[in-house]
Amino acid sequence: MNVGEAAGILLDAEGAARDRAPLTDEWTGLDLSTAYEIQDETLRRRLARGERLVGVKLGLTSVAKQRTMKIDRPLVAWLTDTMALAPGVPIGPGLIHPRAEPEIVFILRKRLEGPGVTAAEALEAVGAVYAGVEVIDSRFADFRFTLPDVVADNASAARFVLGPIRVATDKLDLSLEACLLHVDGEAVDSATGAAVQGHPAQALAFAANTLAERGRALEAGWTVLTGGMTDAVPIPPGTALAAEFSHLGTVVLRADSPQEH
Repeated sequence: MNVGEAAGILLDAEGAARDRAPLTDEWTGLDLSTAYEIQDETLRRRLARGERLVGVKLGLTSVAKQRTMKIDRPLVAWLTDTMALAPGVPIGPGLIHPRAEPEIVFILRKRLEGPGVTAAEALEAVGAVYAGVEVIDSRFADFRFTLPDVVADNASAARFVLGPIRVATDKLDLSLEACLLHVDGEAVDSATGAAVQGHPAQALAFAANTLAERGRALEAGWTVLTGGMTDAVPIPPGTALAAEFSHLGTVVLRADSPQEH
């Protein structure tokens, strides 16, 4: 297996909504650097078919999530316009085994380029903060993967939706911003922004510095999903999810019931 073959396998699995074994079951020597090459090749193919690059997402930014997934560091992946959901629009069909997690989301007002970016410098590049919910959908069966697998798979990126309230960074302490996650009307988890690398701006700085190693930067206008605040929860068809933030409003997401198609 090589980079091109792996990219094709992952995009085919996504397109067919069919999971598979991790790449590392066959490609035992797959390392992190090569995994990012696969991720970049899948992006190249997405752009070639008409998708537009709109930002990045961070994965596994909380220590709790890293322990759960047996991963030892965060990762960065790409967002395209086809992944964005308008408020109120259900996630629809075509996903394998979606899970959802609440996130603090940044919209950048200026370019942010590493290396050496600090959290304070990263926050200064932010134009607005939103609440958000990300839908992840690993192309690997049972969400079983190593770090190179999930990097190659674009950090399980699938869908995302932003909340209704836009806030400036100096209007709230993001480390203390709390979220209560409800599934079908029942509170199932809660967290604060401190779950994301201690402060979401630390995750943003990590993204800038990690991309710099690949000769890339975060661009003005991009959306940055800073990472799940809580564990991701399954959202099978018929699920109604609400992420209630203390200052950033409530993000509602619905998974269609089968009879709605």
